[in-house]
Amino acid sequence: MTDTEAAGSAGTQLPPTEREFTVRQRTQTQLVLRRFLRHRAAMVSLVVFVLILLWAFIGPHLWHYSYQKYTPDNSQPPSGKHPFGTNASGYDAYAQVMRGTQTSLKIAILIALGSTFVGAIWGAVAGFYRGFVDSLMMRIADLVLTLPLFAIALVISSRSGGSWYWIAAVIAGLTWAYVARVVRATVLSLREKEFVEAAKALGASDARIIFRHLLPNALGPIIVNATVLVATGILTETALSFVGFGVQPPDTSLGLLVSQAQTAVDTRPWLFYIPGAFIIAIALTINFIGDGLRDAFDPRQQRVRQ
Repeated sequence: MTDTEAAGSAGTQLPPTEREFTVRQRTQTQLVLRRFLRHRAAMVSLVVFVLILLWAFIGPHLWHYSYQKYTPDNSQPPSGKHPFGTNASGYDAYAQVMRGTQTSLKIAILIALGSTFVGAIWGAVAGFYRGFVDSLMMRIADLVLTLPLFAIALVISSRSGGSWYWIAAVIAGLTWAYVARVVRATVLSLREKEFVEAAKALGASDARIIFRHLLPNALGPIIVNATVLVATGILTETALSFVGFGVQPPDTSLGLLVSQAQTAVDTRPWLFYIPGAFIIAIALTINFIGDGLRDAFDPRQQRVRQ
């Protein structure tokens, strides 16, 4: 190769700073996952939340004390034998906090699942049909939204005997309307898209369009609202248990543990602050996970540089 040819060949190569970035189209799932993984607060919160789940549901099977078992160590501060101390009756607080966390999480997750299931279908049907059907269904949802959540849950829970699944069902029955309104707004936008018109032209039934096309495309707002409902559920359950209308002994929950320890804040503070710290930790991690999911499902971000 001559010097002229070598110079020409070298001249065609652009420096790294001037090369064009390669942009590769990814699937929506890949985009969502990539953006979520890059959200540091959400990822840290997800790890913490998973560890709390494992600790609450697997820990009781590995711990040598039961939350219902008396010990001779009454009112002991945290130690190697009792990491969270004991109460005046000799119950191991570590075992009780594990059980309380498990019960509170079961209630919160059941609330989120029940509210999301009912609210998503209700909102999708209302948004798809519009007109009279939409008006009637959303007026019912508005009526549910006007009901005082805590007062109604308190009255009904007081008649349920303190069963955690009844408490979850009552709260879910009063919170589904929040999801319904969000899903309806999303479906009103989606129903005008070309893929819905194409499905109608091909003879797809209304049920198929709603469940096969509209709801999957509204999955982002649905998942984000489900995470918010987990935090809402655990805080509502905590409030009910704190005033004595939530979970009842011999079972326990984080709210009930805080309620039982409120008179011992000065003498045995570990009984009050430790379950309270778990309530705060769960609510915060769920909120950060919800923020990460909201950002990950942001439709304005369609392509990611390679």
